[in-house]
Amino acid sequence: MELELLNEQGQAASKFDAPETVFGREYNEALVHQIVVAFQANARQGTRAQKDREQVKHSTKKPFRQKGTGRARAGMTSSPLWRGGGRIFPNSPDENFSQKINKKMYRAGMASIFSQLARDGRLAVVESLTVDSPKTKQLAAKFKAMNLESVMVIADQVDENLFLASRNLPHVYIVEPRYADPVSLVHYKKVLVTKGAIDKLKEMFA
Repeated sequence: MELELLNEQGQAASKFDAPETVFGREYNEALVHQIVVAFQANARQGTRAQKDREQVKHSTKKPFRQKGTGRARAGMTSSPLWRGGGRIFPNSPDENFSQKINKKMYRAGMASIFSQLARDGRLAVVESLTVDSPKTKQLAAKFKAMNLESVMVIADQVDENLFLASRNLPHVYIVEPRYADPVSLVHYKKVLVTKGAIDKLKEMFA
């Protein structure tokens, strides 16, 4: 699979031969959907809770007599049918949202995403990405020169200068290959991969 090798002006300088096992697979929409949903579900925290009819603050006194009022029968105000009553099936704070994805499925799904990004022209290769100092302005100017607004960079090594320079850019996400996730790959308009990261991606997802 041939990918565009961009220069510092964001122009395709040449072609780069990428491994077919990672960047040349067929797109499996069902598998990609599964790993994206699983990744988002595994990030959820079961910290919200609701009260059932036993836990809400209420009186056990019968609100009105059983017969003769023309209203429906009611035993106490904690009924889920009443405003302020308890929930029938309340959310518990210890609920587990995690979904299990096999390693083989995850590798195949990630390779499918990389392959489709390459076919759509949303993925390109750069020699490297470095900055001399931890200045956001310097890194922003570099991306502006490459005509990139929303970009995810997968670098073989993220040093302190690069990390500090990128963390205040809202539409820039720079990670090492081991931290690349399916949601970010789908979200950002452009994905840049350094040459050194290609071999690591091949080792992880081939």
